This record gives sequence, C-alpha cells and structure tokens, in this order.
Amino acid sequence: MADKAVPHFHNQDGVPRVRVGAREFMCIGALPPFDHPHVFLDMGSGGDEIICQYCSTLFVYDARLKPDGAEPAASVWQDDAPRTRAAAE
Repeated sequence: MADKAVPHFHNQDGVPRVRVGAREFMCIGALPPFDHPHVFLDMGSGGDEIICQYCSTLFVYDARLKPDGAEPAASVWQDDAPRTRAAAE
C-alpha cells in the first residue's frame, strides 16, 4: 500500500490535544466505523493550532515530529484494514 499524500489523524482516545508534525492533514475523528467525514485541515504557513469543526479536537503543530507523526502516536490513522471485494466496489 502506498503512503498517503496527506497524513490522517484521529482522536479515538479523546485526549485534550493531539500534536502533529504537519500543518495540512485530514482529521477522521474516531476510528472507523465511528469516524466523522474526513476533513482537510490547514493551519496555514504561520499557524500552530487548529480545531476540527466536527470533533472539536485541538491539533497543535510540533516541528519535532515527522510530517506523518503525532503525539500520542496512536492518533496516526493507518488504514490497514483488509478490504473485501464488496467493500472495494
């Protein structure tokens, strides 16, 4: 599976803030099947934080992290779920 061009993060654990290494990313809310619409969030060139309009998660930019990294690390969404033929159609 190819890496995503835009990192995806979630807040399944309901932490007060998620630190991320990217200023542009997708928020999915919680893990599927309880995710919200996957929304693109953009902090802009000078922004250091943004709140998701669906789940109210506060995302804070942290330059120490890799672009696809997060603290807590469990907030990085990995779409490793096996797909059935019916789900792929």
